[in-house]
Amino acid sequence: MSFKSVKFPYLLFTAVVGIVLGVFLEKVFSEDNLRDSIRKFNDVLTFTEKYYVEEVDTQKLVESAINGMLNELDPHSVYIPPEQFTQVEESFRGDFEGIGIEFQVVNDTLTVVSAISGGPSEALGILSGDRIIKIDGSAVIGITNDDVRKKLRGKAGSEVKVTISRGGVSKLIEYTIVRDKIPLYSVDTHFMIDANTGYVSVSRFSETTFDELLEALKDLNNKEMNQLVVDLRGNPGGYLNQAVKISDLFISGNKKIVYTEGRRKEFDEVYNASESSKFEDIPLIVLINRGSASASEIVSGAVQDWDRGLIVGETSFGKGLVQRQFDLPDNSALRLTISQYFTPSGRLIQRDYKNKKNKGDYYSENLNDEETEGNNINHTAEQDSVKPTYKTGKGRIVYGGGGITPDYIVKSELVTPYTQNLLRTNVFYTFILSYLDKNTESLKKKYKDDLVLFRKDFQITDEMLKDFIEFAIVKEVTFNEEEYKKDKEYISSRLKAQIARNFWKNEGWYSILLIQDDQLIKALTLFNEAKDLAKLK
Repeated sequence: MSFKSVKFPYLLFTAVVGIVLGVFLEKVFSEDNLRDSIRKFNDVLTFTEKYYVEEVDTQKLVESAINGMLNELDPHSVYIPPEQFTQVEESFRGDFEGIGIEFQVVNDTLTVVSAISGGPSEALGILSGDRIIKIDGSAVIGITNDDVRKKLRGKAGSEVKVTISRGGVSKLIEYTIVRDKIPLYSVDTHFMIDANTGYVSVSRFSETTFDELLEALKDLNNKEMNQLVVDLRGNPGGYLNQAVKISDLFISGNKKIVYTEGRRKEFDEVYNASESSKFEDIPLIVLINRGSASASEIVSGAVQDWDRGLIVGETSFGKGLVQRQFDLPDNSALRLTISQYFTPSGRLIQRDYKNKKNKGDYYSENLNDEETEGNNINHTAEQDSVKPTYKTGKGRIVYGGGGITPDYIVKSELVTPYTQNLLRTNVFYTFILSYLDKNTESLKKKYKDDLVLFRKDFQITDEMLKDFIEFAIVKEVTFNEEEYKKDKEYISSRLKAQIARNFWKNEGWYSILLIQDDQLIKALTLFNEAKDLAKLK
């Protein structure tokens, strides 16, 4: 979601959020009948609260009314209730306060997936696979995810005591952890795929994404990167200004990156490239799929419109609306669509939502099934479309009104229902957790810190796969031999990646799974074409 955040100066405070919202709308839109509509809503709420046959929760009624009103607008205008607001804000702000672990509750046991880099848990030596059995002396068997957050998060500088059971260690280990500000990274990983090619994965556009990406690119540059893959697959978007700054890293001169238009002229803005960068001349490929939306589409749209690099993968989501956040007095918020954004060539990326029955249909619609794989550099895949046509800087035809369609269409391979059930029931993680309880020390001794050696040398054996299948049956995943054979390579890669993540975190995870990634494999063959398109020396 592309949005901006502002504090709204209220002229009138009232205990009823719906009335506050009405006053706000009256101030902004000044419709003639708005006063009567607000009075009507107030009367209905008052009569219901006073006379309904049972006691009513007026706050719940107001929130339902707000959601009902927003359902009449576009799918991206949303109300964020107080209980969700802090978590949503953290994800886009890029940090929170706590002990700094990723966790899962496995078989009613709180298990550390990973200690977050730079956090207090990592500093104390808390490890992947550690089981937290007590928090401040109280047993936590059967704890819920929400309760974990309540107990382990807290003000920076405050203390919490945890008792840990660690595989291979007979005694329980006690830690006193001083909570701190914990970074939430939006650049999941970066590394050199080969001697020339850098890879960076960006999961969302938060307040810190540009800074994170710049540091990643500098590190890759120090490793003599000559070409770059930016992976925006599954990236739902975020802050518009971050998308502009990131696009500016790759686009030269004063070229237009994106512009917005709204019903009110104060929401019309134009964003141009302004800063020079050493990455403006590097051969570039951007990976996208159906989960790439909003700010991801701003970046990929600008790259495509200026013929700056190649877009590879599947057509993106198609969200061309910009939201502004209005904070409400009870720590809830309204994200309201205020404008549309357009790529440099003039494309509106937003796909149709007015003809959908509900938001569920809008979000679940998958148009990628209709796509034909292959070279789409001249965008012939959409030539029979009713979508409006535009031209890139070099005169290539591109289309608006439905996301960013790649220059090379490569579909992602869907796993079988058997593998879907393995994923759904978390069998990969729980099996490897059990495996590492027995094998962590031998793996450390053999591979030490050498991820490259692990990637080349370590194999998932047939015996290990047999144990995995039997483990999955115990977890009530029925074995399907035909589907297993079809997905055997993926299953083996995911098991190996799960082990690698335990020792090398995201770099280990991604560097192994990407070996089987058809979209990336194709992208790596296209750099000469990306170079020619951008007229790079």
